[in-house]
Amino acid sequence: MKVRLLSIMGIILSVIACTSKADKQYGPLKTVDKVDIQKFMGKWYVIANIPTFIEKGAHNAIEIYTWNESRKRIDVDFKFNADSFDGELKSYPQKAWVYDKNSMAYWKVQPLWPFKFSYLVIDLDEKYSYTVIAVPDRDYIWIMARTPQMDKTQLDRIIDRAQNEWGFDTSKIQMVPQKPN
Repeated sequence: MKVRLLSIMGIILSVIACTSKADKQYGPLKTVDKVDIQKFMGKWYVIANIPTFIEKGAHNAIEIYTWNESRKRIDVDFKFNADSFDGELKSYPQKAWVYDKNSMAYWKVQPLWPFKFSYLVIDLDEKYSYTVIAVPDRDYIWIMARTPQMDKTQLDRIIDRAQNEWGFDTSKIQMVPQKPN
């Protein structure tokens, strides 16, 4: 009985310890109310992000989302040129599943089997011209647009929200060089 109680206490303490400082100050990240999944599909240019190790040095980064009706999932193709506009083209296909069927804004993305990560649509323009994607622990954020360039005022507004409303360390956000076609 003591072992079981200690195990339960250990699990509870682990969960509490995993709550980030930002969660305590800002609360957990919230998704947008609703995503029209068909409107969301297509090409998104990565304008700025807190990059993962794979994305460091990325130029012309894009994500292409395609609804896979037969598998009831989203096929994701992440592409970029490594380290320069003329650098080697890298492509990372991924799979995603809509986790929250009500909002359609909480996905689980699988870059490599068996790993799945939470993917939250935390901001989305009503015209679907830009979106902001994040992970719950606030380690990563992606600001994406339908065009390779974003209005600086709009981008500054999003970055301000990332810091002051959502609790991200915006000093880690990097611009992704995009060369218009």
